Amino acid sequence: MNTTTWTLLLAAAVALGGCTNNDAPDGGETSTGEQAETAPTNRIDVPATVRSNLGITFAKVERRWVQDTIRVPGAFELQPLARHEYRMTLPGRVQILVDQYQPISRGDVLFRFRSPSWPELQRAIIMGEQAIETARSDIDVARARVDEAERRLQIVRTRLETLAEAEFKQAGLEADAAEIEASLPRLRAEVRQAETKLANAEGIREHAIHRASTVTGIPEERLSASVEHDSRTVPAYRTIDWIDVVATEPGVVEALAVTDGSFVESPAIVLSTVDPTKVRFRAMALQADLVRLTNSREARIVPPTTPGLDMGDGIDAEVTVGLEAHPEQRTVTLLATAEESRPWIRPGVSAFLEVVVDSSGGPALAIPRAAVVKDGIVHVIFRRDPKDANKVIRIEADLGVSDGRWIALNSGVALSDEIVLDGAYELKLASQQSGVSQKGGHFHADGTFHGEH
Repeated sequence: MNTTTWTLLLAAAVALGGCTNNDAPDGGETSTGEQAETAPTNRIDVPATVRSNLGITFAKVERRWVQDTIRVPGAFELQPLARHEYRMTLPGRVQILVDQYQPISRGDVLFRFRSPSWPELQRAIIMGEQAIETARSDIDVARARVDEAERRLQIVRTRLETLAEAEFKQAGLEADAAEIEASLPRLRAEVRQAETKLANAEGIREHAIHRASTVTGIPEERLSASVEHDSRTVPAYRTIDWIDVVATEPGVVEALAVTDGSFVESPAIVLSTVDPTKVRFRAMALQADLVRLTNSREARIVPPTTPGLDMGDGIDAEVTVGLEAHPEQRTVTLLATAEESRPWIRPGVSAFLEVVVDSSGGPALAIPRAAVVKDGIVHVIFRRDPKDANKVIRIEADLGVSDGRWIALNSGVALSDEIVLDGAYELKLASQQSGVSQKGGHFHADGTFHGEH
């Protein structure tokens, strides 16, 4: 407690003894019969100004499975598929286009590089295209030779038929027909050979396009598509000088592995990104609870007790028992995936996993354990007056079981009640006197407490 708070409490103690009846006659003592005694009460005035000055906050009474809940500590971590690495597919000079911790979207250009190996890939595509054109020309020539031989054979046979009708024999023509007919299989084989060369050339070009698509990340159809460049139509791959590397997943740039403008060999890593939304919670439970946890699927991830963070801001999660167990520590790993996100969910942030196990009991009315303060040999809580939001009621707590964070109450509260969380200790100091509850009182705006008089 800081010096200012102690000063206020001291002033409150002085005020308790120094407050007098302002209606007493001058120079005389107030008679016992004239002084109106106020009956003891357990209510304390806490207007908005006082709540602000003392930092008083309230927590709602909740229905929770306190007795049947296992709470284990843990921390958030990135899922295995949350991180992506971007490497060099070809050696070249790198130009970085993003900065560390910069948010990115799918399709954003991360960096570009210029590689001396890229013209070789372009040349392989061009050679494949030239081989295709050559093979197509050879096919046309071979087919023309077959057509020519078939027409010549047809002409010779027609002449032989005409001479035969005139009862003339022409041995020379018969020899020519036999020679032409014998050449046809060879000519047809030349056609098939040219078609095979075409198929091979198409395979070479397809492989070259596939390699180019792999190193650039551009689909093969886009690389082969015709585009306008320098007032002429050319394939798109011929217009590429710098190769852009784009993000395949949204996230944040985690680290830059190279400097801008450096020459990087393949397959060195250039940068890595992470998707901060792909996180999971890893907790360590006792092996003694393994049997109770095996069939449990209902769980919540709750934040640590932090100023400004609602301790009831938990998230439903699906929990599974991990493969790892530690024989020395006698613990077993629990993995949980949150069903929604929160601003406080980040890799490395500590929290707690609450797992509800099978039990014959039921939920109980519970409040945060921090709302209960000890006054002598009793525990007290301060319930907000349901009829007056500017008053709180001091109650001796009828406590039940506790899981270290929440504690059950057997009586004294209802589900709709609010309990003082922050500021309960100051209210306890202001309302105690010799270990027993004093008369009702009120706070002044400066934080000092006065009893009723």
